[in-house]
Amino acid sequence: MELELIAKKTVLLVDDAPDNLVLMNDLLKDLYKVKVANSGEKALRIALSGPLPDLVLLDVMMPEMDGYQVCRRLKADPATRDIPIIFLTAKSEVDDEKLGLDLGAVDYITKPISPPITLARVRNHLMLKEHADFLRDKNDFLEKEVEARTREVVAIQDVTILAMASLAETRDSETGNHIRRTQFYVKALAERLQHHPRFSAVLTDGFINLLFKSAPLHDIGKVGIPDRILLKPGRFEPQEFEIMKTHTTLGRAAIEHAERSLGTPIAFLSIAKEIAYSHQEKWDGSGYPEGLAGEAIPVSARLMAVADVYDALISRRVYKDGMPHEKAVQILVEGKGRHFDPDMVDAFLALQDEFRAIAARFHDSDHDLAEKEAQIALTRA
Repeated sequence: MELELIAKKTVLLVDDAPDNLVLMNDLLKDLYKVKVANSGEKALRIALSGPLPDLVLLDVMMPEMDGYQVCRRLKADPATRDIPIIFLTAKSEVDDEKLGLDLGAVDYITKPISPPITLARVRNHLMLKEHADFLRDKNDFLEKEVEARTREVVAIQDVTILAMASLAETRDSETGNHIRRTQFYVKALAERLQHHPRFSAVLTDGFINLLFKSAPLHDIGKVGIPDRILLKPGRFEPQEFEIMKTHTTLGRAAIEHAERSLGTPIAFLSIAKEIAYSHQEKWDGSGYPEGLAGEAIPVSARLMAVADVYDALISRRVYKDGMPHEKAVQILVEGKGRHFDPDMVDAFLALQDEFRAIAARFHDSDHDLAEKEAQIALTRA
């Protein structure tokens, strides 16, 4: 008997006439759990104070707050808007019925009622609600599953990117913090330029998110550069520099290989290819690997060029000391319109305090540099 009561649906009766409440309660009580309210205010309190009713049978003509007002309030509240409402009223004009249905009621029954017809309509609407609740719960579950799987995919992407970038970093004389610094520099520049007329069509929120995700792969091609060149502390010989320049092509090829292995184009890998291949291009066409100039250089690569050069200038390496921020700024300004997109240099100047803060946040420790020096010594031994 207790299980039977638990399984019963709850119907809220709302009517200011005691006789009507008694009549409807007697009709429904053997089939449903019945709650009663003799006013609109009380009906709202009952609906919101405990377990939600499964259905509301609502009179229209009541003092102070009529049934239409109660319906509006229930439908306006996210907690109660999905409860089916059946108007049960003596108002039988077409306009009255239309108003009730327009307000969101699922049915409109006029008094005097036919008990079997009323029971059938109550039963049908409860069945419809049960199906709707099932589908809603199923959709909520599926949405949460999709969200969870999406978070897993994003996490796997992030870990893969960092693993690949860290692999390149272990063979380079730069520390892993270079990766983090340039990632945040690029994001700051992109957000600064997001509403600039030259860049607004490209620098959407989605693009900036993918740019931030893919930026750590800008030097992935250095994995393929021989140690005798990659770890050389002094100036490259011409032939050595030509080999070093191939890291752009090697980087793009490595990412393309990963993309082919996946069997489908991946948005962030497309941006990663642009950055890896073209971030050494210069605005005046004197860069490499293709000697692209101006707008022919991808926006992502132009952003990385500013970030990469700034960080290389201010950062200490095993073969050099870092220069002061002010000197690095001067060099970037001198490269405006030659090495760098002029508008990006202007954005950098507006953001230079933020760049300094990023550099401080992800600074290289003496311990990091000592480890690099030991690593290079071992490689040469």
